[in-house]
Amino acid sequence: MKIYVVRHGETDWNTEMRLQGRTDIPLNAQGMEEAEKTSEALKSVPFSAVYVSPLHRARQTAEILKRDRRIPVYVDQRLIEMGFGIYEGKSSKNEKYLVPDKDFGYKFREKPSLYVPPEGGESFEEVCERGTDFLKELAADTRYQDDCVLVVAHGASIRGLLSSLCMNGDIDQFWGGELLKNCSVTVLDARNGEIRLETLGQVLY
Repeated sequence: MKIYVVRHGETDWNTEMRLQGRTDIPLNAQGMEEAEKTSEALKSVPFSAVYVSPLHRARQTAEILKRDRRIPVYVDQRLIEMGFGIYEGKSSKNEKYLVPDKDFGYKFREKPSLYVPPEGGESFEEVCERGTDFLKELAADTRYQDDCVLVVAHGASIRGLLSSLCMNGDIDQFWGGELLKNCSVTVLDARNGEIRLETLGQVLY
């Protein structure tokens, strides 16, 4: 099985560097263009199914990537973005929307082991747990063992999905040294009970 994992296209909150989390922000014009160009680059991939986050920005991206393929689309709650609770809509960089915790950005990006979720938010460990659960279940699905599957999700939820492959048990390696760009494509190969990372965060537009 080949698993193509794509982050959603750009939103206005991405450009404003605001924490989106579970807030249902749609793609902006740039995000739509990124998805269209990525869709064109992947048009020859014979996807057999799509798995997508329930949030609108991911579902919009998935629909564009699917093109006219007549394949099933499964909405999976485990692919939803990391929740930020009362900090959603705020930012650690944009002074117009600053979070009250001045150390939030450092802990979130540089030192996840020190991160304490804001009220109503989610921990890195929880994101890793649900992402790993989803990936293992998909990789074991015999319906698609010789097929290509598309997964569309979010920056943090994709990192959670990849955590068992990339972190070596160290939560501080969650981000892998870089953020996945909007509409970037990560390719996994799952066979014989093993999952291997082939391509990480490739931009095709």
